Amino acid sequence: MKAMVLAAGLGTRLRPLTNDRPKALVEVGGRTLLEITLARLREFGIQEVIVNVHHFADMVVDYLNANKNFGMRIEISREDKLLDTGGGLKKAAWFFLENSAGGDEAFVLHNVDVISTIDLRKMSAFHNQHRALATLAVQERETSRYLLFDERGRLCGRRAGRDGKPELISGAKDDSPVSALAFSGVHVISTRIFTLMTETGAFSIIPAYLRLAAQGESILAFRADEYYWRDMGKLENVAQAEEDFKKRSLV
Repeated sequence: MKAMVLAAGLGTRLRPLTNDRPKALVEVGGRTLLEITLARLREFGIQEVIVNVHHFADMVVDYLNANKNFGMRIEISREDKLLDTGGGLKKAAWFFLENSAGGDEAFVLHNVDVISTIDLRKMSAFHNQHRALATLAVQERETSRYLLFDERGRLCGRRAGRDGKPELISGAKDDSPVSALAFSGVHVISTRIFTLMTETGAFSIIPAYLRLAAQGESILAFRADEYYWRDMGKLENVAQAEEDFKKRSLV
């Protein structure tokens, strides 16, 4: 199994920590976010990873070289212009399709600024069992943007904040029960998605998921409420994660 680490963002919410480094090299508990993410992937048997880079790109490359890629095969996808989550993944398609012989393989897509204990083996098994196109780790918690799932756990829309108006995909019934859940930045995706991504240039993967769900593709929720999760996109969250590392082993 392979993985992609999304690490190209500017990390503006982490300034001044990202004034002189990419967010991937911000440290928590004496380790960089990139090292923590790679260690989590390696724990689940993943040895081949592609990392997209943009902001202070050469610093990431030099860091990986200095650490001998942490014993993994690591490829770099340079983005001269930020491509967002969907565009960045599409640019890296070659990595997942090489030597595939036309097979449909599952891979992990993971934000570098997310620390969690989500069980990727269970998530991958769930994905394969349900033959999903994409499986998204979600939790019931406060967020500024919710994804909506129907009673079978299939993506059917999104909503801004607690009181925002639901945006349902075509074909979804307004009166059907839905669960509003927070996405955790961890996906398991089938390589078949690359034949279905008609979007070009810079684009977010969430609208692509919504379009594909409306076309009948299976985009499923993997409930991750039992696992630790923290977004490192804000300075206060980095400080809280430092405390969390002191209290428990997170990787």
